[in-house]
Amino acid sequence: MADSTYLDWPFFNDTHRTLQREVEAWRDGQFRALDDSDPAQACRGYVHQLGSAGWLAYTVPGAHGGAFDSLDVRSLCLIRETLGYASGLAEFAFAMQGLGSGPITLFGSESLKRKYLPGVAKGTAIAAFAISESQAGSDVAGMQTTARRDGGTIVVNGEKTWISNAGIATHYVVFCRWPEGGERSFIALVVDADTPGLRVTQTIDVMAPHPLGALSFDGCRVPLDQVIAEPGKGMRVALGTLDLFRTTVGAAALGFARRALDEAVAHVRERRVFGQALADFQLTQAAIADMATAVDASALLVYRAAWLRDQNAPRVTREAAMAKLAATEAAQQVIDRAVQLLGARGLVCGTPVERLYREIRALRIYEGTTEIQKIVIAGQVLNG
Repeated sequence: MADSTYLDWPFFNDTHRTLQREVEAWRDGQFRALDDSDPAQACRGYVHQLGSAGWLAYTVPGAHGGAFDSLDVRSLCLIRETLGYASGLAEFAFAMQGLGSGPITLFGSESLKRKYLPGVAKGTAIAAFAISESQAGSDVAGMQTTARRDGGTIVVNGEKTWISNAGIATHYVVFCRWPEGGERSFIALVVDADTPGLRVTQTIDVMAPHPLGALSFDGCRVPLDQVIAEPGKGMRVALGTLDLFRTTVGAAALGFARRALDEAVAHVRERRVFGQALADFQLTQAAIADMATAVDASALLVYRAAWLRDQNAPRVTREAAMAKLAATEAAQQVIDRAVQLLGARGLVCGTPVERLYREIRALRIYEGTTEIQKIVIAGQVLNG
């Protein structure tokens, strides 16, 4: 079982400690792992489980069915880490309810919050965040999906890709721009999945099963009251949402790393080589020491960033980027080392470390690649 002494750190209060233990008890007791050969169906099932258990209440504010008055990043991190220890897809399902509804929570009107957030909290609605395009991934400002006003509607045309929950979401937060361009041209709006002109054009299979696909908008008409914040504030909505949830990606990586470390420790204690336990060899001990240190260092950065955000600190962008960068990179190394320690057993499809080896790779890319995090951090340091 993963080390839980980090809960005694001053970043947390008793509410957080109780939450983590309750989620862990649910995970090890009531949680049902689902067949991920159909990622879309499995993700629907996980959203239902998480909603029924009450954990999705932590993804929305209290006025609309949430657990706290406002989003508590430490709670989001603790839940992602605890779920990630057991299931990358269940952790993903939880995370997307938060990220997909985050723009509404942080910037939306009260009417949008009333319309969408209660369903997200209950697991009866599935959220999605549609920003990436084939030529606009890390370069968000390069998006080409357009919006134009026509009477009381916004008409959207274009394509999005790499969209998590494509095909199963009940609504999408879509980012696009006015044709005239410029920094103030970006707009964010909520598009219901059954809106005429919106369709899923492709399902994308990736190395770790996730519901992922591409969307097409062809004369898609969205009412003006579905716009989030003011037209022209779309980039602020996007970056503000990512700024909050980026730390939680590091927490997911932390959950993966803790599981890999535990699997490696259990194996080297049991495995006998040349007449002694694998754990007795100094090279094994050095590997375990490196892994444990990487896990703790990641946890410190993740929960520092989460604590700062919850304290409304004036600077969180740099710390969130550091947390995401360090935790995802460290988890990749920890999991790779676990595979090495398990030897051939670590290569068997479906085993925990093999699954983790595939799952961790995406975390170094989505919500800002490692390289983008370095640019963000450097910019904050040089211009701070």
